[in-house]
Amino acid sequence: MRTMRVHAALQPPIDAQSLPGLTQVEAARRLEADGFNEIPAQNRRSALAMVAGVLREPMLLLLLATGAIYLALGTLGEALMLLVGVFLVIAIELYQEHKTERALEALRDLTSPRALVIRDAQPWRIAGREVVRGDLLVLSEGDRVPADAVLLSATHLWIDESLLTGESLPVRKSAHTDAAPLERGDEPYLVYSGTLVTRGHGIARAEQTGMQTELGKVGRSLQSLESGDTHLRAEMKRIVRIFAVLGIGLCVAASVLYALTIGGWLRASLVGISLAISMTPEEFPVVLAVFFALGAWRMSKRRVLTRRPQAIEALGAVTVLCVDKTGTLTLNQMSVTRLVADEEAVELVDSRQPLPESFHALAEFMLLASQRDPFDPTELALKRFAGDALADTEHLHGDWQLVREYPLSNELLALSHVWRAPDATEYVIAAKGAPEAIADLCHVNAAQARAITRKVTSLAEDGLRVLGVARAYFRQTTLPEQQHDFDFEFLGLVGLADPVRATVPRAIRECYDAGIRVVMLTGDYPGTAQNIARQIGLAEWQTVLTGAELHALDDAELARRIPHVNVFARIVPEQKLRLVNALKATGEIVAMTGDGVNDAPALKAAHIGIAMGGRGTDVAREAAAIVLLDDDFSSLVESVRMGRRIYDNLKRAMAYIFAVHIPIAGAALVPLLLKWPLVLLPVHLVFLELIIDPACSLGFEAEQEEVDVMTRPPRDPHEPMFTRAMIGLGLLQGLGILVTVLLVFGWALRHGRDERAARALMFATLIVANLGLILVNRSWSRTIVQVAQSPNRVLWWVGGGALALMILVLTVPGLRDLFQFAPLRLGDWALCLVAGVASVAWFEVAKLWSRATA
Repeated sequence: MRTMRVHAALQPPIDAQSLPGLTQVEAARRLEADGFNEIPAQNRRSALAMVAGVLREPMLLLLLATGAIYLALGTLGEALMLLVGVFLVIAIELYQEHKTERALEALRDLTSPRALVIRDAQPWRIAGREVVRGDLLVLSEGDRVPADAVLLSATHLWIDESLLTGESLPVRKSAHTDAAPLERGDEPYLVYSGTLVTRGHGIARAEQTGMQTELGKVGRSLQSLESGDTHLRAEMKRIVRIFAVLGIGLCVAASVLYALTIGGWLRASLVGISLAISMTPEEFPVVLAVFFALGAWRMSKRRVLTRRPQAIEALGAVTVLCVDKTGTLTLNQMSVTRLVADEEAVELVDSRQPLPESFHALAEFMLLASQRDPFDPTELALKRFAGDALADTEHLHGDWQLVREYPLSNELLALSHVWRAPDATEYVIAAKGAPEAIADLCHVNAAQARAITRKVTSLAEDGLRVLGVARAYFRQTTLPEQQHDFDFEFLGLVGLADPVRATVPRAIRECYDAGIRVVMLTGDYPGTAQNIARQIGLAEWQTVLTGAELHALDDAELARRIPHVNVFARIVPEQKLRLVNALKATGEIVAMTGDGVNDAPALKAAHIGIAMGGRGTDVAREAAAIVLLDDDFSSLVESVRMGRRIYDNLKRAMAYIFAVHIPIAGAALVPLLLKWPLVLLPVHLVFLELIIDPACSLGFEAEQEEVDVMTRPPRDPHEPMFTRAMIGLGLLQGLGILVTVLLVFGWALRHGRDERAARALMFATLIVANLGLILVNRSWSRTIVQVAQSPNRVLWWVGGGALALMILVLTVPGLRDLFQFAPLRLGDWALCLVAGVASVAWFEVAKLWSRATA
């Protein structure tokens, strides 16, 4: 069981003594007894289903048909050898399938909805599938409810149950009372698996999990990983169709030509099938699936979770990164560093320094307006500071009762807590929030508002996040519905510092080197935003556009200004969507970060939506294509690097597949046209597939990135995989090998070698050339010697295995006869080696010439 201890207390307030939750031992016992809290995924395939899927591949069907023809011809040895080869190909395919399935399974675990539970009186963050009956669930805005549960406490809790009921409006929930029966239905104290918390928070006890939930009973399939045709998949399907039509046409033509000129329809069928096999690039879709799955798995090891394959495809094309400031560019480790009350200010350089008496009221009401058991970094900083500063004073009120909370809203960025002391008749109200919102609550006059604005600006210019604090007293018995009905008094301002992540400036420089523009979005004041932008090295940090200014701009004016603004301050989540659409309208490929419920539209609209895994809501995670598990901007830049690497390797693998099929198809077709003996038989094609399959999928996928991967501009997202340059390169490489192997075959026949000896010479040359083709395509800019400094174990295993098998089939008499080879002389081995290397060596020379003339 994978759990993560939450190193901060919880929100909402929790009494750990009265709500200790299950023990970890008991939770493990219940998990073993009841199973995981999940509905079995429909696309999870058994080994038998994998075998059936592999056997449906066209190339294997052709090979099985070839085996049947060999049996009909009475050549049992060839038929058995072919079937052994088929089983080896199937084994390789199954290994690739299994590795892909394991990678996808790991990603499913990561992408499953998370749950915050209380166990052993401590908060733990676990995968939703690990929730068990009896777990205490902490529900907050933006969370998916992980199990059917009964509410033990609830504060302004609203839940969207449309997944189950179809009702579009959220439903208000309340805590269960001892008098209410625990029955299923529409009771307000019941919450259901898969539904969404849209507002408020609460604590619930899990009653049903997995298939026993209401969601499980209606047979819903909750799958986080989405599939679908990407631009690349569509291109691969089109190319495979073209090759398939071409292969079938040549197959029929070759069979008819052989039957009419040489005779024998069964052998003619073998010739046609051989040509069809050589022309079928079945590796294309396999390679694409393997690269996407293993690429996403590799990225997850770097704390970057890829939820959609389109993201990997698009990462290399990103031109703009729109990122939040707090927690992404900064550490999200707040500390109170300055207080302002009336005309006084105090700088806090040491948590042990005494706090002047004139600031005690500000610290007291700052604490009263905060959560008693917070987990938000700002709340933690406020509580930690006020608790230390007010220790051993009368300003700490552990015995006061929290009567009501007035939460933040889009209309008023301030919250209030209503308290009552024991035996007291009046209420004490503490409010905190955006300074302008607190000033509004206090109904300050114009002169006071200007004075507050000057102080806020001064704090913000020093890079501090600024909060206002106010207090009020209320003597009536019935509390009002809104905060504005209290008579608040403005107490002062709190400045909090959030250090910049040490890795961010270097990551920003990497982005600029890679031709990627970075745009910072924040809800903080312009001065704070500019200070942080200057620290991290953001370009044009002096120019700021605020949310209010953005609201006043029409689309045409925004389109004119947005290319020259990299800092957006006082931005609300709803404005992110407009910024994304404006950037897209200017032709940018946009990646956008977000963490809240209101960020979901912008995350969906961006080419790549990026959710914060640490502080992000489940709604943001579901809307995003990528999740940063550590919320770190440098991880985002690393994901761009990884995306470019994956795409580069994929392109080289596709080029290799294209190039290697040219000499194979040519060696099957040209001897027929020249009336030479047949060169490649089906058993030879199976042998070649044993090299090609693992090399193009697992081998090239494991290749390291190019040196210039982050110093070149983003690629054009509309550029096809098979560009003219790539097709030209593949043709040159493939034709070079084809001409070489045909020359070797013709030379052998002309110098009196029999058919078997000539075939052995040609086949050995083709194997050496194929291995050389793999090595030269490891990099299109670095030579083999330079690339050798970046070891690739998979390719070395493929190459070593291919050479060992080649030596066996050319030297072991029984195998040699099955492959219809004759023994090679010592000089023949040298000829195969020299010719095979020479057929691809020109590309190494071209690399050196390109570097010399660059």
